[in-house]
Amino acid sequence: MSPVVETSTPPNTPTPIGPYNHIAQVGQFISVGGTAGVDPATGQLAGSDAYSQTKQILESFRVMLESVESDLNHVVHINIFLKNMSDFDEMNRAYVEKMGDHRPARTVIGVNELPKPGVLLTMNMTAVTKE
Repeated sequence: MSPVVETSTPPNTPTPIGPYNHIAQVGQFISVGGTAGVDPATGQLAGSDAYSQTKQILESFRVMLESVESDLNHVVHINIFLKNMSDFDEMNRAYVEKMGDHRPARTVIGVNELPKPGVLLTMNMTAVTKE
């Protein structure tokens, strides 16, 4: 029997801007696609700074993970795509606030452009379920 890939975009998360779902899951393995700091209640960016956008992305991740029986403590790896490396410290400040003591593997990549105007960073991640 081949593995089944289940995909979803939970309520209270930003609407994808392309033909995809936020979450793809196979068994205990969870992959979350590129997510920007968009407030799902308004459809607008959570703020014009990296700190606000980072906090919103990680809050969206929290909601997404809860929808598939996981949480931020079960994140395995996060990729961060940052437009301006000068935002690194502010991104890290919000990251530490939201992630607490959990320190999964992480990669930060500088990028020239992101698809949504005003977006300073986007993240994707992998996690596992709690069980």
